[in-house]
Amino acid sequence: MDPSSGVTAEELFRSGQGITYDDIILLPGYISFALDDVSLQTKLTAEIELKRPVISSPMDTVTESEMAIYMALLGGIGFIHYNNTIDEQVAHVRKAKRFENGFIMDPVVLSPDHRIRDVDRIKEKYGFSGVPITENGRLGGRLVGIVTRTDIDFESDRNLYVRDVMTSDVVTAPEGITLAEGNEILKESKKGKLPVVDNDGCLVSLMSRTDLRKNRDFPLSSKNPSKQLMVGATVGTRESDRERLVALEEAGVDVVIFDSAQGYSSFQTDIIKWTKKKFPALQMIGGNVATKEQAKGLIQAGVHGLRVGMGSGSICITQETVAVGRSQGSAVYDCARMAHDCGIPVLADGGVRSIGDIAKAIAIGASGVMMGSMLAGTDEAPGDYFYEGGIRLKRYRGMASREAMAMGGGKRYLNENDPLKVAQGVSGSVVDKGSIVDYVPYLMQGVKHTMQDMGCRNISEMHKRLYNGDLRFELRSPSAQREGGVHSLHSFSEPHRLPRSN
Repeated sequence: MDPSSGVTAEELFRSGQGITYDDIILLPGYISFALDDVSLQTKLTAEIELKRPVISSPMDTVTESEMAIYMALLGGIGFIHYNNTIDEQVAHVRKAKRFENGFIMDPVVLSPDHRIRDVDRIKEKYGFSGVPITENGRLGGRLVGIVTRTDIDFESDRNLYVRDVMTSDVVTAPEGITLAEGNEILKESKKGKLPVVDNDGCLVSLMSRTDLRKNRDFPLSSKNPSKQLMVGATVGTRESDRERLVALEEAGVDVVIFDSAQGYSSFQTDIIKWTKKKFPALQMIGGNVATKEQAKGLIQAGVHGLRVGMGSGSICITQETVAVGRSQGSAVYDCARMAHDCGIPVLADGGVRSIGDIAKAIAIGASGVMMGSMLAGTDEAPGDYFYEGGIRLKRYRGMASREAMAMGGGKRYLNENDPLKVAQGVSGSVVDKGSIVDYVPYLMQGVKHTMQDMGCRNISEMHKRLYNGDLRFELRSPSAQREGGVHSLHSFSEPHRLPRSN
């Protein structure tokens, strides 16, 4: 083959050197179709399909119920972290499973005995000041009023009781109302919030004009046969984690990841076999793995998908600290090549910093990409925004950072009971990226451009061309990498986030 036509993936990864996403470039193919003809439908596991190949990482600064809900609405899926109690993790799963598009099922609620300063705190923490008021200050209590920005904007005394400023004549909707009906009431009443109440006048949910705009239409939603949003969760591999697994299965979780930094162990193979026997219909993803031997071992144990990556995340220092791991490009290709022959999809976990990295991961065999740092700065990620140097940020930490391990994050490193813990992750911050409702479609549109440029209409076709040698690659020298990035400018603005729409 003429070297000017690049090399096959097999030739590329044959050298034995560790290859990262930065080390390779994808060579163009022949375009014979429009961008809208590109499909990103993919496999999460042997039996679960997604419309988009995006998965949010099970980290305590990335995925809880809100992230899981919106990832599913956007055609991907989120995995609830397990750096929490069983009850807390189950609550996040149930919240995602019972989500109804456009309805806020767990609104922030106050009582008449709260004060305006409590509304101020809600505004500071969550960014809104429209709060329903119930007799007992809880969801399920009898609705007695609502406080909005117009009720309190010009009150100088922030110690006033809510009862003295709230609007008592509240426009409400009956339980069971449809999204379209609620939208019509909001439109006619010109209100920003619409409490939904039962026959006794007790608050059951809330509709918001802002959220309705956000929730308008999600045709790619990941749903199970019961029309519920799909949600995943992680569990550890200890004997005690079986209790957690039972609780998650009862809550309706669709798929679980057995979460270990090094997944090829007797701990993981034992729990895979136990789960397969106890819950034969539950889809299981094993990991993390980085070699074909590890991948083969977990597939033989019975997993339906693999999570690939060891030490390649932006906040992971495993490779530096314990000198064990693998370059992510090499890990993904090696594991995917072996798993492909067994009909098992792989998720590329770690090392993704851009649209190009997502596309490269898929081009070398991944069926989906698990993202942490790219999603941690979004509105839907846990935590509050803060400012540093005039830049709006959110905190992001590795599950093996000292802070996360103090909360239980050491479980995936099998060191939660060790008196002396070795950190394999760090804590940091990431820039505000706005809502994933805007951000994920932006990323996916970029991946579609990549696939069109390569002449591939869908991921299945891309993988077929990968393994028959038609897909071509080229190694990039350091100077080629510099040339492919921004250069020769005095200054520039990086498109790290989309403009906010509200």
